[in-house]
Amino acid sequence: MRNREQILEEEGKLFPGRTYTEVVLAPAFDEAKTSLLAPMMAINKAHLIMLKEQGLVTEEEAGQIADAIRGLDLEKLRHAEYTGQFEDLFFQVEHELHAAAGDIADNLHLARSRNDMGIAIYRIVLREKLLATLRGALTLKSQLLAFAEEHADTVMIGYTHTQQAQPTTLAHYIMAMTDSLDRDIRRMQAAYANCNRSSMGAAALTTSGFAISRERMQELLGFDELIYNSYDAIGGADYIGEMMTAVQLAAINLGRSSQDFLLWCTQEFGMLRVADPYVQISSIMPQKRNPVSFEHMRALLSSCVGNAQTVLTMMHNTPFGDIVDTEDDMQPYAWKALQVLDRMYRLLSCVIGTIDVNKEVLRKRTEGSFATVTELADTLVRTDGLSFRNSHHIVSNVVKHSVAAGLAANEITLELVNEIALQVIGRKLSLTAEQLRLALDPVHFVDIRTLPGGPAPAEIRGTIAKRKTSQQSQEKWLDAARAQVEGALAELDRTLAGWGGSL
Repeated sequence: MRNREQILEEEGKLFPGRTYTEVVLAPAFDEAKTSLLAPMMAINKAHLIMLKEQGLVTEEEAGQIADAIRGLDLEKLRHAEYTGQFEDLFFQVEHELHAAAGDIADNLHLARSRNDMGIAIYRIVLREKLLATLRGALTLKSQLLAFAEEHADTVMIGYTHTQQAQPTTLAHYIMAMTDSLDRDIRRMQAAYANCNRSSMGAAALTTSGFAISRERMQELLGFDELIYNSYDAIGGADYIGEMMTAVQLAAINLGRSSQDFLLWCTQEFGMLRVADPYVQISSIMPQKRNPVSFEHMRALLSSCVGNAQTVLTMMHNTPFGDIVDTEDDMQPYAWKALQVLDRMYRLLSCVIGTIDVNKEVLRKRTEGSFATVTELADTLVRTDGLSFRNSHHIVSNVVKHSVAAGLAANEITLELVNEIALQVIGRKLSLTAEQLRLALDPVHFVDIRTLPGGPAPAEIRGTIAKRKTSQQSQEKWLDAARAQVEGALAELDRTLAGWGGSL
């Protein structure tokens, strides 16, 4: 075991220690220079504009600082290595500005702290990544709606407990998936609203005695609202927790369907054939068409769930105070979760848009299945006034007899049904052969389920039309959110364009 002097000899006696640099500071610096530099510079520009408008720096001073900001070599910073000369990227940028403009550049830090800056930077990054993920989600939703429209009449068996349950349509399944995705989108929109709030002006914890404008900083940076309480502004972490909860649930929802699709691609199921761009072959088995696109989705969506859970777990043991240092370690997991979810949305859009469905196999399987017999039980209630329990008992025995005799559902005869009815209720039924045929017809089963949310093609098509309308609203929301953010950040450069002597 090394003693204190040996550790200090190896690590160094001044900040930063060698291992601390290796495992914490250098990785954080690399993440910061890649992802945080641009929003940091946006905040510098916005803060300078606000300070000048509030009379806290003169026009001449503002021009000098603007020249220094424009003169920064951002590409050099993006390729810099962590040396330990500066604690982090913020202090390196501050040093560069001081070197360019002298002491006056130090006034750029009036009434702000790395605390409120850090939170604002992370919120800017997260809102951008969330908007990208939402674009992917809406792309998938549009593709699912088109796929459902194509398969409104594609009858298939629906499963519960992994067993054949009732006839439905492929569109009915896909619309269930679409509505689940729609809820995920709405949860992410809500998370965006709580993320897109400004911490600027909270400073370290208690705001400032300088007469700054928190509202102006909010506007300049494209935020929708202030985080009103300054303690909450630098200590609250639920904005990222809410986002990760929404992302985690979205990944779980999508993963469940990807598992179904993978099953449906088996030769035994014979339902789906993935297009060539999204399958891989075997190195030894010539016949193989491996639907690895779905396999990768399943695995990567699980990684998304894990990354989101990492964020939530890291939040759990963080005190309610300044969380910027914790966020340095936490945020990359959030970025990865959002990135993976976006990629899976886009990949599934391509796979679904090019997949082949074996309608004939689905139809034949449904016609021979006992999944239709719920309707036979319902029919006996209508034709003979039986209680549903008696009707259920008759049909259950018909199924047992048919299975024992090796009959398919569409081979059940009226004579067999009456024979069972005599045993159960002591009389034959008034059911006709045509009524029996319809009751066992999967297309008829689907067609008469016209209640809201049912699988009847007319109901499905009406629902698709409604969902397309909501899709348009969500796309407008997304376009407006992105325009607001991009417009605000572009305005920073336009405002500063005439300041100083460089331009």
